[in-house]
Amino acid sequence: MDERDTIKARMKDLADKIEYNSKLYYVDDTPVLSDYEYDMMFRELKELEEKYPELAPENSPTKRVGGEALSKFEKVTHTVRMGSLADVFSYDEVRSYLQRMEDSVGHRVTYSVEPKIDGLSVSLLYIDGRLTVGSTRGDGITGEDVTENIRTIKTIPLSLPDRLPLLEVRGEVYMPKKSFLRLNEKCEEEGKASFANPRNAAAGSLRQLDSKITASRNLDIFVFNIQQIEGKHFDSHTEGLEYLRSQGFHIIDGISKESDPERIIEKIAAIGERRASLSYDIDGAVIKADSLSERVTIGENTSTPKWAVAFKFPPERKPTKLLDITVQVGRTGVLTPNARFEPVRLAGTTVSKATLHNLDFIREREIMIGDTVFVQKAGDIIPEVVSVDKTKRTGEEKMFFMPSECPSCGEPVTRDEGEAAYRCTNPSCPAQLRRSVEHFASRHAMNIDGMGPAIVGALIEKGFIRRVSDIYYLQKEQIASLDGMGEKSAQNLSEAIERSKSAGLARVIYSLGIRNIGEKAAKTLAAFAGDIDRLFSATADEISALPDFGGIMAESTVNFFSHPQTREITDGLKNAGVVMTEEKTVTGDRFAGMTFVLTGTLPTMKRDEAERLIEENGGKASSSVSKKTTYVLAGEDAGSKLTKAQSLGVKIINEEEFLAMLGD
Repeated sequence: MDERDTIKARMKDLADKIEYNSKLYYVDDTPVLSDYEYDMMFRELKELEEKYPELAPENSPTKRVGGEALSKFEKVTHTVRMGSLADVFSYDEVRSYLQRMEDSVGHRVTYSVEPKIDGLSVSLLYIDGRLTVGSTRGDGITGEDVTENIRTIKTIPLSLPDRLPLLEVRGEVYMPKKSFLRLNEKCEEEGKASFANPRNAAAGSLRQLDSKITASRNLDIFVFNIQQIEGKHFDSHTEGLEYLRSQGFHIIDGISKESDPERIIEKIAAIGERRASLSYDIDGAVIKADSLSERVTIGENTSTPKWAVAFKFPPERKPTKLLDITVQVGRTGVLTPNARFEPVRLAGTTVSKATLHNLDFIREREIMIGDTVFVQKAGDIIPEVVSVDKTKRTGEEKMFFMPSECPSCGEPVTRDEGEAAYRCTNPSCPAQLRRSVEHFASRHAMNIDGMGPAIVGALIEKGFIRRVSDIYYLQKEQIASLDGMGEKSAQNLSEAIERSKSAGLARVIYSLGIRNIGEKAAKTLAAFAGDIDRLFSATADEISALPDFGGIMAESTVNFFSHPQTREITDGLKNAGVVMTEEKTVTGDRFAGMTFVLTGTLPTMKRDEAERLIEENGGKASSSVSKKTTYVLAGEDAGSKLTKAQSLGVKIINEEEFLAMLGD
């Protein structure tokens, strides 16, 4: 193979790897490379293509801006292209860039220097001062309509003080670090895969079909550019940002204007020094020509502007010795291997442990106990082991194996085909107990007010609770004996426990913490079974045939109810007087065979109230509009669902018409 063949093969290999990792990053939201590693690969390919353009792959990833639009959302064609920025990785490269700009215009350029948020880029379109469409960047030309989810972000104004005919702004949706930690804790409790970093979590949250899930994720946004505007004129970028701030948009702090190259570098360094203390994740700094007329003079490349560049921070990565790998058992029985290593300081804090996710993760990275490993913080928050220094091996390193028995209860550990997780099969496993009880008592489960984590921990430590059903056999005297628990508090908790007995079968099913079964699925199971005992005899075929169910959910349900420990728990609940049946709530058939979709804010009714009335009268409440939709019930600030209904010819009604349909 000659030199040209070698170069061509290298370019193809880079292109394939970039395309594969682009899909993981932009489409699937499951990245395996750090941004820095991806950027360096992209840069190498770009440099090779510039040197050998005749050898460049026909469909090179350098020719497109981002990822493809997802099919589950309606597509939006951007009027103004949402491009990306060229990257630089050193201060010398910054100096070279600034010099090129000076040479191109004949004088020093004044720049805005801004923190670069690591999130998901979106467009917000306002018509006559009202938010009309929110969309993702997609490939820069075509994105996804996520208006309903955008509306759940509290820092996005739904209407503006100035009712301009048209205003389109660009921003970066992100997840605050605290929200990210809470979300991953919840994922762990539910036995679900955790998110790799806040950007990954923000993208996954904004792409939820159910806007309620998005609303629960506490997303935020920083707006950083005016894409197009009618009725106002600005001479500079920073002037435009100040105007946006006056209209209620969330603009990032720490933006400065500089023209001197060394001062610009000082500002970049200062942004980097603040990185660990921020409540959100940044991955660099953006340098933009501030004058809008100078931007026109400087011009643009094919896919990136010449008047701006992004300085990317490399992740802080340090070596340390892996001392041991221990196993933790979660609420749903998932066994998670955790690394224990010599303490190392990263991103402002000292860390000594990190999750290793699963055995596949360990094998893919060839991690062994005793290795010298490189660690970093994903999103400057969660420590992670990224690689092994195999040159430091002595031959004394040990291979790690998952246990065949649960380290807590000794019951067999299983691994389902096609899954990475190993699980304890015992629902009464002590390691699972605390989190199981906390979940059982939580607001969306049995809603036992006053039974928080501290109380649960104390009750388990005293030996008063050995399984969730023991909650209903607690004596007021036992509760009162807990440290800090007075007579009145004990009485209140006892009354809350008693009230929860009538929560209903759907809540009981959800509270049991069945793998892959959320609140909605629990309601479906309750409606199907009518009585908890029916679920012990239900087959996988019966359950998989239920609305919005599939083989995996059916298998999880059947497996759970086939375990003898489950029968002991449900019998304990039943004997304590917990309601284990589901009363039929259908009171009429006015909406029999009809499907409703709700959008916007109704004048007097809450959405869940309207959905309840629909279901009680034999109808179905759906989250998406299709040709099968009977009615769209629209309120104020109705979004893309209303537009889609109009395009499909679906009948649209208001609250008054809806209530009239309920009348005699």
